Amino acid sequence: MYENEMQLDFHALGQEIKRKREAKGWTQEYLGQLIDRTAHSVMYMENRGQYPSLAVFYKLVVLLDISVDQFFSPKRQKEKSERRQRVDWLLDSLKEKELSVVESVTEGLIKARDIGDTE
Repeated sequence: MYENEMQLDFHALGQEIKRKREAKGWTQEYLGQLIDRTAHSVMYMENRGQYPSLAVFYKLVVLLDISVDQFFSPKRQKEKSERRQRVDWLLDSLKEKELSVVESVTEGLIKARDIGDTE
């Protein structure tokens, strides 16, 4: 084991799995079927922070559309303001066409700011 090896605290990720599962209206049993695990396994991951295998972990984050950056790079996430993190989360939920609108609005805001700075 490396001297500075970091341990992933799976409790926070387990809570995110639970939040996303409930938002979809899925039961622990249904999610368990999708990932080939029992409802008890899902419950242990959500409530007790039990580590799943890498294959199960991958299925969970893909099925539930969970961004794992905040769990694997918590130091980097803490550097961002809460508003920036919220906006990042909202942007991640948009489709490409919707992102093009946000991109255009953002470019317009920057141009307006630049015009205001020259006056």
